[in-house]
Amino acid sequence: MKESNPGKIIISYRDLDVRLSRHADDNILGLLDNTTLGTTGGMRYKLMNIRKRVEAYCDNIRFVSLYLKGRLAGTVGFCYRQMLCRGENCHGSYLRYLAFLPRFQAALNAKAGTKQRDTSKKPGSWKDEVLAFFRKPHMLDFPGYEENEKHVVYAYVESRNERSKNIIQQLGFKHIRTFRTIAFSRFRPRRSEGVSKLQEGEKESMKKRLASFYAGHTLYSEEFIYHDDRYYVMREDEEISAGLSVVPASFRLVDMPGLRGKVLMKLLPKTPGFKKIFKPEELRFLVFEAIWCREGREKSLEKLMESVCAIEGYNLGLTWLDNRSGLYELTATKLNMGALNRMLDGSPGLVFANFINYTEEETETYFECPAYISGFDFT
Repeated sequence: MKESNPGKIIISYRDLDVRLSRHADDNILGLLDNTTLGTTGGMRYKLMNIRKRVEAYCDNIRFVSLYLKGRLAGTVGFCYRQMLCRGENCHGSYLRYLAFLPRFQAALNAKAGTKQRDTSKKPGSWKDEVLAFFRKPHMLDFPGYEENEKHVVYAYVESRNERSKNIIQQLGFKHIRTFRTIAFSRFRPRRSEGVSKLQEGEKESMKKRLASFYAGHTLYSEEFIYHDDRYYVMREDEEISAGLSVVPASFRLVDMPGLRGKVLMKLLPKTPGFKKIFKPEELRFLVFEAIWCREGREKSLEKLMESVCAIEGYNLGLTWLDNRSGLYELTATKLNMGALNRMLDGSPGLVFANFINYTEEETETYFECPAYISGFDFT
């Protein structure tokens, strides 16, 4: 646990200070722990184990935080990573941990063009300086990134979350892709023969398989594929036919709308079988990351997913897939994903991106090709 260390002041305006920090101190972690994510009228939830997740980003995370009279009012995290875009190396930052006290959320949601009582829109104002971090990521001093290099800053936003969409669009971000939540569930998962953890000596060759598998994608990152040494594979006929990484995670569900929400929140937790899978007070699941399968062996994925649930002691797995990717089509048409998949399929997610040092022509790939959605970033 980090002691309170608000970082260095980078902008000061009247009673407001903007600070840049390399770590999440107790104040930032406390704000994140008490933040409810999601959309009013949609699914709302709280992340669990935030401290552990923040630590996993190591030196590749920066927090830009707003302080009012010395007290934390809001923060946003920039998670730097090196990625592959259609097989070519590029730099990127994923935005997460956006959290503000309620009194500041209304100000953030002010629509472009709304008159303000202060002079925040004038050039050189503190607000313009804050926004510069979204357009000039070199100011965050990430190791290995220089000012003149290409950089993609991106975020995931629920399609019904008008407040977040308004904020991100005001920052100059554009909607590039759409994705869906995919659930895999089994009441009594069983382990299949041939499933085991990937051996240390096989990790480099698996990285190459994954890079080739996602060569047609953008935003692909190797950052968490071997996190906590939980990459599992299915072996058939003495060769690896499928693989995936798993990350144990949990949410606390606060609210879900409509009839489906009432069924999931009230009825399902009391239904035999389902009550083991779906517990709103702590929804336990595995995140499936870096999914791979050999061509012609796609059904191996189903056996592998069930096996890792059995090995790790879970009944539910979640992953997030671009809705125009081959993997999404595979899960929708060829694999038996279980009873919860349709029940949990809510509104789609949107990928928004801001491109630094890109020409307009160079950005077209991000609009045309499926994006790799890192499940780790949802935990």
